[in-house]
Amino acid sequence: MDEKDWIILKTIYEDRNITKASERLYISQPSLTYRIKQLEKEFGVKILSRGKKGVEFTEHGEYLVQYASNMLSLLERIKEQLSNMNDKVKGTLKLAASRIYARYELPGILSLFLKRYPDIDIQLKTGFSSEVYQMLHKEEVHVGIVRGNHDWDGPKILISEEKIYVVSKYRIDLSNLPAIPRVNYTTDPSLKSIIDSWWKEIFDIPPNITMEVDLIDTCREMVIHGLGYAILPGICLKGLDNLYKYEITSKDGSPIYRRTWLIFRNSTLDLSKVSAFVDFVQTNYKQPAREHN
Repeated sequence: MDEKDWIILKTIYEDRNITKASERLYISQPSLTYRIKQLEKEFGVKILSRGKKGVEFTEHGEYLVQYASNMLSLLERIKEQLSNMNDKVKGTLKLAASRIYARYELPGILSLFLKRYPDIDIQLKTGFSSEVYQMLHKEEVHVGIVRGNHDWDGPKILISEEKIYVVSKYRIDLSNLPAIPRVNYTTDPSLKSIIDSWWKEIFDIPPNITMEVDLIDTCREMVIHGLGYAILPGICLKGLDNLYKYEITSKDGSPIYRRTWLIFRNSTLDLSKVSAFVDFVQTNYKQPAREHN
């Protein structure tokens, strides 16, 4: 059993599907199936079985997957330590980021970071903040960028915060919002919770949602074309000076902010690529913490 086998087991475990795993690994299905059978023969145990919903790992298979994951992590650390002996920061930084932050802010950050550290490769995954947390918990990535307030028991750095606005192509009276068509969008549970809580605090009737879209960018385009108003974080409103923007506040007038955090585990700071990225972000983007929603 070697590094290729570790990667095969880990990939199949993540996908729970031989076809998808073979596509990701650029290995034919028969070759992948053959290698699993060879591993089963080598260890004398059943590793996985096929079901209607894909493949299922046996207890022995689960044990081998954990072993494979541990060995891959150990191998990465060994490579990193050997690299550090050359006093040169290099390697692959595995980063996961909120999709909205990755869309509007991250490209500029990564561009500047890679100019300073050209020997670092970036492996990026994006998703909702809740998905980024899962990637970090499973140690699939070194560093995460998440939005909203979540429970994280490791270190975190506040890197940005913006206000949230009611946005419309036309001038509107906020007191009449329940009667005005609203464009809604699929978003992270933390932002949805902020918006829903604000609405319930201010109004005693539900919003008049006439459009439901899957992306915040689609929602923004609908607003730009005058098809309704939306409640959007400031991050996606740059350059839209022709829209009317109304800051949402609590009943007592206190501002409501959307925060973005850099989160990581202390143990990964031993990796020079991780410590370099954390130091770069902390130096250039860290925000002072304030008491607010």
